[in-house]
Amino acid sequence: MRKAEAKQLINEAYDAWDAEEWLTAAGLLEQVLAHFPDAPKSPVWWYDAALAHKFLRNWAKAYELGREAAARAPRGEGEPAFWNLGIAATIQRDWATAREAWAGFGIELPDGEGEINARFGPACVRLDTGGEREVVWIDRLCPTRGRVMNVPVTGGRRFGEVVVHDGEPKGHRVVDGREYPVFDELLLFEASDLPTLKVTVNAGEVADLDALIGLFVEEGYGAEPASSFEVLCACCSEGTHEQERTVHAGAQSVSLAAPEQEARRLLDQWAGEVLLGRSWSGLELVA
Repeated sequence: MRKAEAKQLINEAYDAWDAEEWLTAAGLLEQVLAHFPDAPKSPVWWYDAALAHKFLRNWAKAYELGREAAARAPRGEGEPAFWNLGIAATIQRDWATAREAWAGFGIELPDGEGEINARFGPACVRLDTGGEREVVWIDRLCPTRGRVMNVPVTGGRRFGEVVVHDGEPKGHRVVDGREYPVFDELLLFEASDLPTLKVTVNAGEVADLDALIGLFVEEGYGAEPASSFEVLCACCSEGTHEQERTVHAGAQSVSLAAPEQEARRLLDQWAGEVLLGRSWSGLELVA
C-alpha cells in the first residue's frame, strides 16, 4: 500500500467516524495499520480503531487492538489507551493484562494476581436494560467493576450483581456535600442469585424503617423502601444532582433482596422487636 492510498483510507475512515459508522471506520483504520503499524500517527489510529470496537461492544477486537494502542502510549500519564484496554481485558477476564493496563494508566492496585477485588469506594452506575434506565449505587471492586448495593426496580436486575462500567462519568450525585460520579453500564459481568421480593411494611417511625434496612444489610441482603426512589429526567440524571434522604414512615412498599425464607424470618424479627408500630404483609416474588 502506498502512502497516498493510505492517506485516502484514513480520510475515509474519519468521514465514517464523524457519521458514527464505527465498523467501517475501524475496518479502514485496520487496513492502513496492517501496512503502517508504527507510522508516526499510528498510536492514534490504533487507539481509534480499538475505541470504535468498544462502541460496537466487540470486546475481543477492542482487546486485540487496545493492546497495540497501549504498547505505543506513554505509561503513567493517564493515557486513555490504557483505560480502554483495562476495560476490554477485564471483560475478557485477562487479569494480568488488566492489572498491567491500570498500572500503565497510573493507578496503584493492591499487590496480588488474578481477579481484582479491591475497595475503590462508592459510586453510581446507570443501568440500561431494554431501554429502561436506573441509577444505582455500587461498591467499586476495581477501576471498571462494581457490585450493585441497591435493590433495582428495573426488571431482571438484582442486588449484588457485578457490572462493568465506562470510565467517563455521565453525571454526579452529591450526598452530604460529597460528590460521586455516575458511570454508564457497559455490561453485566456477574449475575446475582438473590431474588427480588416486595412487601408492604408499616413503620411507625423513620427509625423503624432504618432498623429494617439495617437488619437486612447486616445479613448481606438488601432492602429498598419505595419512598427512597426519585424519578429524574435524562437531563437532570446526567447532570449534578444533590441527593437527599427521602424515606418516610407509614405504610409503603419495600423491595427486598434475600431468599424468601430468610426474608420472612427477618421481617418477623423486625416486627417482633417492639410492641407497637411495626408490621408487614403481602410478601411476594418479583418476576
